[in-house]
Amino acid sequence: MNKYKRVSLVIPVYNEADRIHECLVAIAQQQVKPYEVLVVDNNSTDGTAAIAGAFPFVTVLQEPRQGVVFARDRGFNAASGEIIARIDGDTIIAPNWIATISQLFQDESLDAVTGTVAYRDIAAASVVNRVDLFWRRRMSRILGRNVALQGANMALRRSSWRAISAGVCHKRGQHEDFDIAIHITQRGGTVRFDERLHASVCYRQARYNFKSFCEYVLISPRTYLEHDITCGRRIYEVVVFVILMYPIISLLSKGYDQQHGSFSLPRVNPATYID
Repeated sequence: MNKYKRVSLVIPVYNEADRIHECLVAIAQQQVKPYEVLVVDNNSTDGTAAIAGAFPFVTVLQEPRQGVVFARDRGFNAASGEIIARIDGDTIIAPNWIATISQLFQDESLDAVTGTVAYRDIAAASVVNRVDLFWRRRMSRILGRNVALQGANMALRRSSWRAISAGVCHKRGQHEDFDIAIHITQRGGTVRFDERLHASVCYRQARYNFKSFCEYVLISPRTYLEHDITCGRRIYEVVVFVILMYPIISLLSKGYDQQHGSFSLPRVNPATYID
């Protein structure tokens, strides 16, 4: 039996020219190479597809329907590996990421898995990441079999995707990665949070204005409740905490110079927390 599973890595992208190169370099440095890497370009206008296409191990697919859910579908449906892994265009995966996924899916009872994320574009990242991990652990315990998937760091069996693909939701106002997990568990499948699966991402939402930030974080419990999963109400614990922390999160993000690793207080409108 082959020691490693064939892992297809799908990356939906839209205008990621500033980040996709670093993402793909990390893939090239994997200890165990993915079976295939499918970058799904969702009408980018900034050269993302050309940058991705310059990597010889990348296949660039096009999805004209705008929206990450459609780009995701395009990539997942095209994947031919036993396991479909998924990250975002700004994700940097750990060198053992593919190997870890292959190891985890040796457990034939596992349908999907998600891992930790570390934010790399914010001041005091070590503190922010410890707080983030605390909440991920807590929600994993509370939600149990209903644990969510994180689109920037996840994988699922291709057979599981085929079983749910006709019924997944495509309407706005839901987290499409949460929706995948919900459909898997509703069919009796198993989704797990595993801290051995590491990736880093950009904290894009930290640069949203306050109204947009609140709207984004409220999508999490709403996704559960729209599927009649009442334990999703427990996510409001995280929502309230994160909203209360928004002024600090916003300052740490907007004042951080990632290139130089330095921080200076940005000019902020105290009434709205908008520059």
